[in-house]
Amino acid sequence: MKGLVDKPSYNIELQEGGVTLEDVIDGHICEQTLVDKSAFVVGNLGALMRQHTCWQSIVPQLQPYFPVKCNSSPAVIEVLASLGLGFVCANKAEVSLVLEHGVPPESIILSSVFKQLAHIKHAAKNNIQHLVCENEAELSKIARLHPNAKLLLQLTTEAHAAETSMAFGFSLKSCRHLLEKAKELGVQVVGATFHIPSSCQDLQQAYTHALSDARCVFDMGVDLGFNMHILDIGGGFTGSEFQLKQVESAVRPLLDAYFPQLSGVQVLAQPGSFYVASAFTLAVNVIGKKVVTHHWDTLSHDEKSDGTEFLYYMNEGVYGPFSRKLLGNTIAAPSVHKHALCTDEAVYPSSLWGPSLDQLDQVVERCLLPELSVGDWLLFSNMGVCGLEEFNCLSTSSQLPVYYTISASDWYEMQEAGVALDSAMKNFSILQ
Repeated sequence: MKGLVDKPSYNIELQEGGVTLEDVIDGHICEQTLVDKSAFVVGNLGALMRQHTCWQSIVPQLQPYFPVKCNSSPAVIEVLASLGLGFVCANKAEVSLVLEHGVPPESIILSSVFKQLAHIKHAAKNNIQHLVCENEAELSKIARLHPNAKLLLQLTTEAHAAETSMAFGFSLKSCRHLLEKAKELGVQVVGATFHIPSSCQDLQQAYTHALSDARCVFDMGVDLGFNMHILDIGGGFTGSEFQLKQVESAVRPLLDAYFPQLSGVQVLAQPGSFYVASAFTLAVNVIGKKVVTHHWDTLSHDEKSDGTEFLYYMNEGVYGPFSRKLLGNTIAAPSVHKHALCTDEAVYPSSLWGPSLDQLDQVVERCLLPELSVGDWLLFSNMGVCGLEEFNCLSTSSQLPVYYTISASDWYEMQEAGVALDSAMKNFSILQ
């Protein structure tokens, strides 16, 4: 069974009779072994449902809005839309994608900091009223091209400023001037948004400062006659239930103090990685192997393995599905397919490379693996934070196959949640 990428039809393999996700991956590896051993992706749609259930149980007060830039797979969009999520779009193409899947305009936010004129016009034409704004120049563009827009002002945070060298959002000091300018131009301001990165080490302090500043923005907006009723606390959710509980512990008392339920303020969040990271697994094939003599002093004596180091070359690299490595992100070490590591089995310092022979095409700089052979398969989990067009347009193969699967129990849970195959998910068919 092959998933059709970026086309309005998807086949889902239903796991029944004890069949597991590992069995599905095994089956497709067997298929590929008989042909050209192309890399492929398995999308577990049940993981989206499980993450949604987890979100609702831990932070029910936060309405999830999915940032499409995180994963623009039409299959993901369709499932999340059927579960009632809103969407944050960065451009015209993303807006069109979610509209095609029946998402109402009022559940879409156009978020990019500097918007092209065509994108603002497209939002106005499609009655998408919620736009993010962070500076006076952007405000003037929106006032001219989309006078009926309802703005969320982008507020900078200390935590985000510490992570990037680029200015992002407006400071609390410049807030009143921006609100007064909006009033002068006749543009509605309805709320504020900010972002706390997942790398933040002190969530309590970061959210305390951010929500305190947001409360000040709301108060200034109300003083100027604006109906301030939407607060977006942004992203920064890793996908871990433990981290989500940490965020909830930090945010809940602050929301109760600054934005209690009786205030009528709608509180949004942008869980991108949280929903999709764990839903996709990438399988790649080892196509080359090199043995070098290398000594890492940081390894323990037992791990030095007589100075032997292996360089493995895979059929996909940073110019394909691992492109986020070029942006400074770390790719976690993979598991070896059909290999249960024994406690006394030797492991060796290893590095993993793409097929281009480019010095930049290093996917994993250092990991410990048993000795592999050419033809072995490696499985990279948590590969959901990108769109399927990234898997395909940059892939060394013409099209990286994507196979969608779901367990019977997850499918029934989806149906109980109101996801109907014949309506909300009309672009899916089940293969048993």
